[in-house]
Amino acid sequence: MIPMDILLSIAFFSQIGIGVQGNLFLLYLFSILFFTGQNLRLIDLILSQLTLANSLVLLSKGFLQGLAALGLKNLLDDIGCKIVFYLHRVGRELSLCITCLLSGFQAIIISPQNYRFMKLKTRGPRYIIPSILFCWIYSMLQNIVILQILEGPRSTRNTSETKIYWYCSVNSATDISASLHAIVFSLPDAVCITFISLTSGYKVYLLYKHHKRVQQLHSDRFLLRASPETRATQTILLLVIIFVAFYLLNSILTAWMHSMTPRLWLWHSSAFLASCFPMVSPFVLISGDSQILKYYRAVHGRKSLHPGNKLPRPRSS
Repeated sequence: MIPMDILLSIAFFSQIGIGVQGNLFLLYLFSILFFTGQNLRLIDLILSQLTLANSLVLLSKGFLQGLAALGLKNLLDDIGCKIVFYLHRVGRELSLCITCLLSGFQAIIISPQNYRFMKLKTRGPRYIIPSILFCWIYSMLQNIVILQILEGPRSTRNTSETKIYWYCSVNSATDISASLHAIVFSLPDAVCITFISLTSGYKVYLLYKHHKRVQQLHSDRFLLRASPETRATQTILLLVIIFVAFYLLNSILTAWMHSMTPRLWLWHSSAFLASCFPMVSPFVLISGDSQILKYYRAVHGRKSLHPGNKLPRPRSS
């Protein structure tokens, strides 16, 4: 029988390999189209940042987690722990912020064509790049505290001032500082999750209204084929639901782990859940967004990607 530590390491390395390949494929595709002067959707810019954040989450801690599952401790010194955990937290926070932006932007795109929403549709695209820059700056600044409280592993036992987390330790000298850190990290995340939930509910409502309207106008045979806009919205909605599910599960498990002496199975479970969305999301996009498949055919098909041979300009959704 294969030992449990080997099974865990295989699971972590498989998760990294599958997830990194999917995210790098999307980054490669978007980069080729961008640098060859092709017309991309505004939403593709957001998706490219999401895949970059997912890659950062997978690469920052995944490999070390697989080695830790084999029982290899003391892999990092103080500087290594600070860098790895900081990059992981930045990638995780950036993934949340970009998903929040993605959900809000898609809700604006599919909103009704009335005067109130037309203002948002007209002004929204010009704020995409500033919003992405804000997400990057916010994620990097919020997690600077990681550079102060993280240290290399000091011992195999917990003390009142240090908690050992397998290959790194967290200096939590006082309950006040620990509570302050928890508020700093949790409150903005709760706001983002609430916003994502509200916009997702709004999109479900709009899709339901659209379905009822089309059902009254067309036959059931016509309904078998959804429009590209509807498929894209359903894909983004599925992506957001998966993100929220994994994020909440991981947050609950992490809070439980921090309330006690961390056990090995809790540590591995939390790390595995944290990397599930970055692994799954590129394949949800590839399989559900027909425009991405068109991009792939354009890159690897008969069409030559020279600046003079541009793709037809896709819709903004």
